[in-house]
Amino acid sequence: MEANNQNINNNNSRPARPRTGSGAGRSFGGGARKGGSRPPRMERPKPEFDQKMVDIRRVARVMAGGRRFNFSVTLVAGDRKGRVGVGIGKAGDTSLAIDKAMNNAKKNMIRVPLNKENGIAHEVSAKFGSSVIIIKPAKGRGLVAGSAVRNVLSLAGVHNVNAKILSRSKNKLNIARAAILALKQLS
Repeated sequence: MEANNQNINNNNSRPARPRTGSGAGRSFGGGARKGGSRPPRMERPKPEFDQKMVDIRRVARVMAGGRRFNFSVTLVAGDRKGRVGVGIGKAGDTSLAIDKAMNNAKKNMIRVPLNKENGIAHEVSAKFGSSVIIIKPAKGRGLVAGSAVRNVLSLAGVHNVNAKILSRSKNKLNIARAAILALKQLS
């Protein structure tokens, strides 16, 4: 009886196939390449504005069949030469939401007057919602700021400033918009 069980087990096991290359012997999509080398890759042009995502949220609404998810993206766009904007985009896919936020940020761009050391001329403060921001010039200190204010100031190209958030709110969108309002007071 034991001999029969061993024969059955031996018949079920297959001999190991040698693995060849990274495809492990399988071919997907038409086989080997014909021809010579690849066509030269086209270099993508550098975008006009740098962007930094401040916040991304998945928002759910309850429908009859279950939950439906959307994405809300807040981003800051700037050229590091004095132009900066904050935008928000909402879509069912993150890439679409990022594109919408980028277009919204471009629409809401402001120009920040910078001095020759890429600093600001005087102290400014602003309030948006419950977020209060103070930005002071600080020669030789670099960029001393936190949260979304740092993203706004760095993409605007502002250096040698000290920023303080006087708010209990952690809402990054309101903090970024308060920073934009403060920078608008410079012009």
